[in-house]
Amino acid sequence: MLRSIIGRRSFHSAGARYIQAGDRLPSVQVQRKSPADVVNVRELFENANKAVLFGVPGAFTPGCSKTHLPGYIKKAEELKKKNVDLIACVSHNDAFVMNAWGDSVQNNDAVSLLADFKGELAEALDLSFDATGALGNRRYKRFAAIIEKGVVKQLFVEPDNTGLNVSLVENVEKHL
Repeated sequence: MLRSIIGRRSFHSAGARYIQAGDRLPSVQVQRKSPADVVNVRELFENANKAVLFGVPGAFTPGCSKTHLPGYIKKAEELKKKNVDLIACVSHNDAFVMNAWGDSVQNNDAVSLLADFKGELAEALDLSFDATGALGNRRYKRFAAIIEKGVVKQLFVEPDNTGLNVSLVENVEKHL
């Protein structure tokens, strides 16, 4: 089934390693507050005039918990002043882990936490890497994207998959 999702996506295919500017987000479901609370990523982002989606290797990992998510939480109001309707973080975790993580960093719904519990979105975006040695399975490359009406306008992927540079809110904010 995963291959059929990837095969139907509306991404550029000429040598692209991952989703890129001009591509529509794929139609893949992720969890929000619980396993019963699912949302289609394409539909969620098509309903936002301007949005920021960022991906992290894992909830509760050091860089994600100390820097990445807290940075977006801290700057959420500033991003909204720049007409960002939706700020979302996605990780290859389940909804319970994502929500416990959000509570641990006082998210208070400033950032929508999306649980890609099966890793289907990561694969459809071609933004996963093999982290089995450290985290037990494939995980998201650390990235951020500016999205308008479901279409990627700009994409920032950390060149080493996990670094904290181009995907940080301070960089993304400069491009809004």
